[in-house]
Amino acid sequence: MSHSLQQTYQIREMRLEDVRRVILIEREIFLFPWSEMNFADSIRAGYHCRVIELNDLLIGYAIMMRGPDEAHILTIGISAQWQHQGLGCKMLQYFIDLARQQQAIAVLLDVRESNIAAANLYQRLGFKQIAIRTGYYPAMCGREDALVMRLEL
Repeated sequence: MSHSLQQTYQIREMRLEDVRRVILIEREIFLFPWSEMNFADSIRAGYHCRVIELNDLLIGYAIMMRGPDEAHILTIGISAQWQHQGLGCKMLQYFIDLARQQQAIAVLLDVRESNIAAANLYQRLGFKQIAIRTGYYPAMCGREDALVMRLEL
């Protein structure tokens, strides 16, 4: 389904009352989704938890944890019907800018080795693969490696 982004979208803080809508997207797009508790704990821990809305419709989310020198994007998701329209890129750019404002020296993220579309997006934004986490993700037939990617700021 194609939608026009001529409508106004906004990125705002994720609230506990958003978690039920966020988890619906999470379950829609991931075979091994985070739990509601994972999202609620991230909010309570003070991580940078954001949602993207289009005319009050929640269509995506992302969470970033800030360390002493680096920021780590823990998860990012865009509802399936809204993918491939630049919204994931907008969320990533939002977090890159936020990390810069907070004087981080780099942004890190992990991506499934099989998620070629996401890895390509990260590379287009300047992320470089720096390591592999063997067997990091659960998979249908065991475990799957994660590519560790880093963007120098």
